[in-house]
Amino acid sequence: MARIFLGFIFAVFIVAPAAWAQEEAVVWVQIEAQPSLNEAQTSARRYAATLADVNGFSLGRGWYAIALGPYRRDEAERVLQVYRAEGVIARDSYIAENSDYQQQFWPIGANLLDRPSGPVVPALDSPPIVAVDPAPVPTEPEPADETPREARESESRLSRDDRAQLQEAMKWAGTYEGAIDAAFGQGTRAAMARWQTQNGFEATGVLTTRQRAELLGQYNAVFEGLKLAVVRDNATGIAMELPTAVVGLDRYEPPFAHFNAIGDIDARVLLISQEGDHATLAGLYEIMQTLEIVPETGPRSLKSDSFTLIGESALKVSHTQVWLRDGEIKGFTMIWPAGDEARRTRLLARMQDSFDWLPGTLDPSEGSGAQDIDLISGLEIRKPMKSRSGFYVDTSGAVLTTAEAVEGCSRITIDESYQADVILTDAALGVAILRPRTALSPLRVATFQETTPRLLSDVAVSGYSYGGILGAPTLTFGQLSDLQGLNGEPNLKRLTLAALEGDAGGPLLDVGGAVLGMLLARADTGRTLPQEVSFAANNNALQEVLAKAGITPHTTTAQDRIPAETLTDRAGDMTVLISCWE
Repeated sequence: MARIFLGFIFAVFIVAPAAWAQEEAVVWVQIEAQPSLNEAQTSARRYAATLADVNGFSLGRGWYAIALGPYRRDEAERVLQVYRAEGVIARDSYIAENSDYQQQFWPIGANLLDRPSGPVVPALDSPPIVAVDPAPVPTEPEPADETPREARESESRLSRDDRAQLQEAMKWAGTYEGAIDAAFGQGTRAAMARWQTQNGFEATGVLTTRQRAELLGQYNAVFEGLKLAVVRDNATGIAMELPTAVVGLDRYEPPFAHFNAIGDIDARVLLISQEGDHATLAGLYEIMQTLEIVPETGPRSLKSDSFTLIGESALKVSHTQVWLRDGEIKGFTMIWPAGDEARRTRLLARMQDSFDWLPGTLDPSEGSGAQDIDLISGLEIRKPMKSRSGFYVDTSGAVLTTAEAVEGCSRITIDESYQADVILTDAALGVAILRPRTALSPLRVATFQETTPRLLSDVAVSGYSYGGILGAPTLTFGQLSDLQGLNGEPNLKRLTLAALEGDAGGPLLDVGGAVLGMLLARADTGRTLPQEVSFAANNNALQEVLAKAGITPHTTTAQDRIPAETLTDRAGDMTVLISCWE
């Protein structure tokens, strides 16, 4: 088909030169999109082996397109129709505009988006067109490539770093699996021959100057459009290579300099700089793990003079490296979209290799000084989807809470430190029992009151009313209004007590600190009850649920009255914060 195609172009060029001379908008036939540059280059190379006019363009946000063209629209429609019918391209291929594409990455060095000439006619069979042969157009002969002997001579002038870089490039291209030792032995020569074969050159095992340039061009194509440049930030005392077309300095919020996204790639870089010692380094390590920019999953390590934090999620990868030297703590965080691993890892290596210490650290008084309880130095703290209360019911740390508190969670924590699993749920009553993955030793375990309380007696609920913001549970006082629900439910108690959402799951206590029940979440019944009306699951129902889980509760019949301060302390010792995470 390629030979017919060339003849077709030639004929059209002769018959209709006026049409070609006119400036006409060109279009493309997009046949594929890939989520990484490496995968896109592999696809482009595969298509180019059988099809003409194969091009590759960045789509932005980490995606890359393989397209045929450029064509006039009528020719593009014909390409689309014929190639679809023959099964050469996917059925969901479509016609794309110039404006859909950004930087061209294939073929290496091409820039057809800015080319002023008319479109190329597609490689399709066409009825013969009678035309007069034109006068031959003189073309400059392509300079002859080096002979193997000349290639060896030019290769001998390479530095050790140059030779190592060629090995790196061949490893990236998939032809070399040996060590990066800058020694061109048998394995390296075989890898060179494989690369030459894959790229249409004679397999001599010695790369010419031109072939070395093409190999390195392919290898470095991953950086096209990033505008890598060394940024010297005197405020932080850090110099390093940054993708200046992707991120730019936004603000200082000690100990961070924020470089936020300025292009289509949703990326960020933080430069980290402050004075400190080993304790400061360890504290920064702990704080950064609470930040939203550092996903919880991923390897991490803390040493006496450095730490590494890698967080991985479905949407992003965060890599933090920090070092302590002579009373100064410096480092960086790079946040990059997930799925673009080839470019991310290569860029990360460049940033690591170029990191340099300049005099001084970031002045703590730099920045806006804006304060927010949910921010640390301008960065959001990782927060749970919801926070509720619960309380210990046995000496190994089992916790009773509401079923609503643990619904739809990918992870559940007790006091934000201990991961827990749901071992039993009673949907009808609206309660759940949690078991921590690590056995705990609670300061106090709930003691359930066996004696029926009097109506209108004083009660209190212990809970994290504000979702853990205060750092400790609070007591909310009220009265016992009824020993059943509004519809006569025997397993409920009705309270006159103005509880908040975070209090749900907390223990209902009498004046002696014994547990009378558990505060339930407000049910969505379509009716709005007065704010001071709350409901609690009663003791008998709770003890039945505990028995199903194999837990024997502590009970009492004593009806003491203790000071409010003592009641607060006892309640705080048994009440826990339950956090539900995405």
